[in-house]
Amino acid sequence: MSWLQAIIIAIVEGLTEFLPISSTGHMIITESLLGVESTEFVKAFTVIIQFGAILSVLVLYFKRFFQTWDFYWKLLIAFLPAAVLGFLFSDQIDELLEKVSVVAIMLILGGIFMLFADKLFAKTDENQKIGWKKALTIGFCQCIAMIPGVSRSMATIVGGMSQKLTRKNAAEFSFFLAVPTMAAASGWKVLCFIFEKESIKHLDFIVNQNGVNLLSDNVSTLIIGCVVAFIVAILAIKFFIDFLTKYGFKAFGYYRIIVGAAILILMFCNVNLRVG
Repeated sequence: MSWLQAIIIAIVEGLTEFLPISSTGHMIITESLLGVESTEFVKAFTVIIQFGAILSVLVLYFKRFFQTWDFYWKLLIAFLPAAVLGFLFSDQIDELLEKVSVVAIMLILGGIFMLFADKLFAKTDENQKIGWKKALTIGFCQCIAMIPGVSRSMATIVGGMSQKLTRKNAAEFSFFLAVPTMAAASGWKVLCFIFEKESIKHLDFIVNQNGVNLLSDNVSTLIIGCVVAFIVAILAIKFFIDFLTKYGFKAFGYYRIIVGAAILILMFCNVNLRVG
């Protein structure tokens, strides 16, 4: 993977991570269109650069993270379902990431749902507080995003709105929840890269020297990816909050349907959208 390809993928990550259009799906498609071979390093790169997106949330909402312990308790409760399922089914999730057709179908289905989401969850309360039950519900909604093409942002925001949170409040909690979720996903990917994956699950840490060498040989690429994702994500978050508050989900729904349909048409025409 060249530096130019890394920058383009990082731009896509920064733009889409917090929008309800599936960052993973868009990166998979981008890699296919760029002709990037789906090596173990490329798979790790797409997860590790999420660190940059995480930092954008911490910078923009710096003061909000210095709250009561109750705030962190709710984040933990919301984080746990995805953490447990992600650990148990990591291999199956990795297999799904190889299938562009799954991304396309989920983009379309999610887009259709989003056309009606604003009406379905129109009853909101500006003063609605997030209790542990609401946090847990949002956490289970986040698990749906393990299917590539669903969008973690969409799943958690809709989960929040189903608990009568306003679009803005649901989006902000989604951003906060992204910090432990994405940090864990990125950290786990690094561990799997440095150690044999099956060994980690059996607590028998055996260093995978090839993985260590690949990371060390590509440190500059990883740094560039994280920095680009960080800058772009800051701009995307500011845009998204304003747009979502004013206009809702419908525009994103149409976008998802168009992109998903375009991918299926290209696949039908035997255009090589490969990820492996």
